Amino acid sequence: MKVKFMAAIGVIAVAAAALTGCSADGAASKSKPEASCTNKIVNKEAPQVTVWAWYPAFEEVVDVFNTSHDDVQVCWTNAGQGNDEYTKFSTSIESKSGAPDVIMLESEVLSSFTIRDALVDLTEYGANDMKDKYTEGSWKDASSGDAVYAIPVDGGPMGMLYRQDLFDQYGIPVPTTWAEFATAAQALKTAGSDGVLVNFPTNGRAFNQALFAQAGSVPFTYDSTSPIDIGIAVDDQGSKDVLNYWNDLVQKGLVTTDDAFTADYNTSLVDGTYAVYLAAAWGPGYLQGLSDADTGAVWRVAPLPQWDTANPVQVNWGGSTFAVTSQATDKELAAQVAIEIFGTDEAWKIGVEKGALFPSYTPMLDSEYFVNLEYPFFGGQQINKEVFLTAAAGYGGATFSPFQNYAYDQLTEELYSMVQGEQDGSQALDDLQATLVKYAAEQGFTVAK
Repeated sequence: MKVKFMAAIGVIAVAAAALTGCSADGAASKSKPEASCTNKIVNKEAPQVTVWAWYPAFEEVVDVFNTSHDDVQVCWTNAGQGNDEYTKFSTSIESKSGAPDVIMLESEVLSSFTIRDALVDLTEYGANDMKDKYTEGSWKDASSGDAVYAIPVDGGPMGMLYRQDLFDQYGIPVPTTWAEFATAAQALKTAGSDGVLVNFPTNGRAFNQALFAQAGSVPFTYDSTSPIDIGIAVDDQGSKDVLNYWNDLVQKGLVTTDDAFTADYNTSLVDGTYAVYLAAAWGPGYLQGLSDADTGAVWRVAPLPQWDTANPVQVNWGGSTFAVTSQATDKELAAQVAIEIFGTDEAWKIGVEKGALFPSYTPMLDSEYFVNLEYPFFGGQQINKEVFLTAAAGYGGATFSPFQNYAYDQLTEELYSMVQGEQDGSQALDDLQATLVKYAAEQGFTVAK
């Protein structure tokens, strides 16, 4: 089955939001002579572990690690972000050479690589000793059954970024429920605003799935110890209710359906076209990095609206990890790097302040520094304490499929058909269910619901 699946999977594509790169220089890795480092090697006599990662400001994190370690040095390369890196990794898997020792992977693609025997189970190298230092949800995202395939780094607990100035201008209360959110969308239109409350992207992928998860969706059940068995249930009633809610707003013209993360979308985020940005905890950093913002914009952060405020459900959008590849020359040393590189306050302050990362590492997450951190972009608001820490604590993790990219692509097609008025949300998810079950069976999986 794996041979058939690997041929079918082709290139694993996943949307990513990150932004860094450095020119290549430095010493070559002793373990992988063909590798080059974009960072300085402090101790040239120590063994080197090659790392691919695209975190913002990551070179400074590497410098902190290399300066504080005599036993091992990190040789870092930015091999591209998201799909660009995954494409190169896939090529190295097929050719059985060229992969780094340690690789940055988003949580949702881990299963797509474990099924190809491309990642190392880190339990042998003490990963479970670190479990209590990470949030429950992020650890589950990096695990499968008893195996741990990566060390979590950052996560994406969700909140609502909104234009306080526009809410005040049109006399709209900040919504706490999705019913109030719909009322606010109508009120903005009735008041004659040129913009809309929010955008609902058909290519939202993990964003869309997070909205479904808030209503109880568990789209996949999968355990790497039984790699040919998968449960698929994307057509649950909760997801249908959520999608029909959004389709109602779409058909009434109360929200837009622009593709996310395009130049036009970015412009709309900052020019007042959207009064709300439903975002993960990395969203504030993304928003601040955009140019040509309204000079009078007043941004604030509030919790994500709930279906039932008496029983709030927290959800997550995104998250990244460090995994050790099966091609690692010294797997124990590579595991040490994956565990320790973001294992200090100094490294994490770089990640938070310069990389806009939201830590899954609880010593930083629970620190007085992070809890009380004020964000000037949001008027000095303590957005972690007020919003994102609660969201992170409430997220219990998710299970992704070993063909997650294909599932997201098919979801995008169904949502596009829906917003064009060709079907409602229920039919879209029924069709998605049938498509994924058929695809899984064709790839050799045994499918259960």
